Formats: sequence, C-alpha cells, structure tokens
Amino acid sequence: MSVERINLLDVPVDICSPDNLEQEILELLAKPGTKQIVFLSIWDLLRARHHGDFSECVKNASLVIPVSKSIIKGARFLKKQIPVRYNPFEAIIQILSILESHYKTMYMLGSSKKTLQKAESNLRATFPQLRIVGRCVGYYSKNIEDDIVQAIYKAQPSLVLMSEGIKEKNVWAWKRRNRFSSSIFVYYKDAFGIFSEKIKRVNERTFAHGNEIFVEIAKNPLKVFLIFPYIGYIIKLAWYKFVKN
Repeated sequence: MSVERINLLDVPVDICSPDNLEQEILELLAKPGTKQIVFLSIWDLLRARHHGDFSECVKNASLVIPVSKSIIKGARFLKKQIPVRYNPFEAIIQILSILESHYKTMYMLGSSKKTLQKAESNLRATFPQLRIVGRCVGYYSKNIEDDIVQAIYKAQPSLVLMSEGIKEKNVWAWKRRNRFSSSIFVYYKDAFGIFSEKIKRVNERTFAHGNEIFVEIAKNPLKVFLIFPYIGYIIKLAWYKFVKN
C-alpha cells in the first residue's frame, strides 16, 4: 500500500510520502464516486474529535494529509508511525502537476470573480496540458447552488479545487458527495488567492519550522487565544499516553 493510516487522538491521519503521491492520486481517479483530500491542521484535528459533519468528513476522506508540525510531534510523542507533513500549497502544485502529466481536468470553485479569473489565467500558463472544464465564484447565493452542482456533475472533472468563499469548506463536498460521479475534491482557502498573486504564500523556512501560526497572528491578533486549545491538545496527548494506553 502506498498510504498507511494512523489514528491520533482518535482522528485519522494518513502517511503518504511525496514519492507515493502520484500513485495514490491515480488510484483515487480510478475509483468511482466522490473522493476527498483533506489538509488537516492541528485545529482541524481538535475539531474533528467532536461529533458532527466535519468529523464524518475527515473520517471518510480518501486522504488526510497533515499540515501542522504539532501533528507530527503528537504522533512521535505517542510513539506512532510518523506522518509526512505537507505544505498545502506545495501539495496542490504536486497534485496539479500529476494531473497535467496524465492530461486530466479540473474545475475551479471559490473566490471573487477577479481573483478567479487571474488565478485561471496563471494556472493555464503554468499547467498548459491541464484542461480547466469549468469555474464558479464563491460567495454565491443559495438559489444557484443546484446549478453549480449540476455543472460539476456534467463536467466530471478529475479535480475540483475549492478556495475561499465556500462557506462549508471541506464539508461542502462531503454533504453533497452523492450528487457527483467521479471527482476528487480539495479545499484550500488561499489556493486561488496565491495563484492570482493576491495573497503571498508562507515563506518556506517559516513553514519548515512550524511558525506559520505567527504569520496568522500578525494578520489577526485574536488568534493568539489559540494557545488555549493548543494547551488542551498537549494535555490530551499526555492523557492518551499515560492514562488511556
């Protein structure tokens, strides 16, 4: 198997090396039905521990890729197999490269009209063999959602890349999974913002050191209060190691 799944605080986390990513993507494309790749942050992991749509979405995702260094540290602390941590934007670049090399298709969903148009233009220039078969802005009114779903169903894209403006984020595809035929869905809030050059991507060194949270705090100082759920995460890891197990 190219992917192994562990459970961290009862939340699934997949171990997929970059060398095996292409094989995994092609295997997912060969499977019928809706597939989903979830980029799992430490905050997502904590949220997925509670019952609800997001928890079910993560548990049933085809691939759960950790993006927070704290998840890697947690797996090491509990003496589990160590997952490979991905930068979500770099992972999207890899996925798009794989799709392009196999002449696959994609659909773009999210962001404003201007951002989406610029992102599409840059994507076409960067991945000329990747066919974009449709697009729709985010922040759409509820009465056109059926048209969006139908458009994706008819286009049957290999990948539906979703970005900001999709209120339900990852859960959007999960809740509508029975209305699609064979696509892979990936949500990353900043995807089209970065592709359109509207948003600056996180510095590679900053990400490698796990310091991207400080970039987020600089943008939104209220995120400093995330220290409290993080302390809760540390306590839960200790409880799982020294009490539960």
